Amino acid sequence: MPRPKTLPDQDVLKAAYALMHERGPEALSFAVVGEVCGLSASTLVQRFKTKDRLVQATLLYAWDRLDEKTAALAAKAARTPAGAIKLLAGLSGAYGGIEAYANGLLVLREDVRDPDLRARGTAWKAVLSKALDACFATTPAAPRGIGLLMATHWQGSLLWWSFDPNQEVTDYVEASLKRFIAAII
Repeated sequence: MPRPKTLPDQDVLKAAYALMHERGPEALSFAVVGEVCGLSASTLVQRFKTKDRLVQATLLYAWDRLDEKTAALAAKAARTPAGAIKLLAGLSGAYGGIEAYANGLLVLREDVRDPDLRARGTAWKAVLSKALDACFATTPAAPRGIGLLMATHWQGSLLWWSFDPNQEVTDYVEASLKRFIAAII
């Protein structure tokens, strides 16, 4: 099969991101990405220059997808505590099983290493916290800043689930968040 002459960067980055999640960030190379998407390694080098820039572009692509998903879920979320749980459960579904979650932690390591990617994480934290706060706007007993508190608990519940993944991640997260809300409201 002949190689395609051109492929949009979005398609290349989508393939690179899937590769990172499947095999870990260390597996990302121009040669392997080229094999997956059908472009030559030299074409990819021309586009991205260095492996670090390819990794960064791939993770910026992933942040864009997460921002889109967060915005879509937030727009549909009921302005209730149950709506907040549904929003976070919807974000949790992307993790899949334990192997995907474990590889996601390796990918997160790359985000933490890069200042531009850390800035995206900081911006996402603010957007997610604000969306969660909005779900509690009519809940008088909700403490100020509940959005960040809930997002923090959610991240912790994902980690605790990973040690004993004997149920679906979304089920575990929903139960944990229900206990959290019951404890603070």
